[in-house]
Amino acid sequence: LVELVESGGETVQAGGSLRLSCAASGNTYSGYCMGWFRQAPGKEREGVAAIDSDGSTSYADSVKGRFTISKGDAKNTLYLQMNSLKPEDTAMYYCAADWPPACVPGADFGYWGQGTQVTVSS
Repeated sequence: LVELVESGGETVQAGGSLRLSCAASGNTYSGYCMGWFRQAPGKEREGVAAIDSDGSTSYADSVKGRFTISKGDAKNTLYLQMNSLKPEDTAMYYCAADWPPACVPGADFGYWGQGTQVTVSS
């Protein structure tokens, strides 16, 4: 069992930055693929970024160059640094963990946090 708790979401102005955090506890953390997803009202859930156990990362085209996924030194915290935020980035953001066949945004994850709300005002 892996427990995930997100934090860091808030309301910011367009062009601003935020860093989301996800604290992981439970079973082995270092061997997981971990990812960030988001879901806006009335829209499907979107995979935003993923990071594999070897540190390799991948991003959705919509956030490439603006968002950075990383793990903390203690390996039990996942981060999403979001820069140059746009109103269309407004969504509930979720972190997820599992061992999918491919560690990419939108992969099939089995463990989820409760989400943290990000609102970008224009």
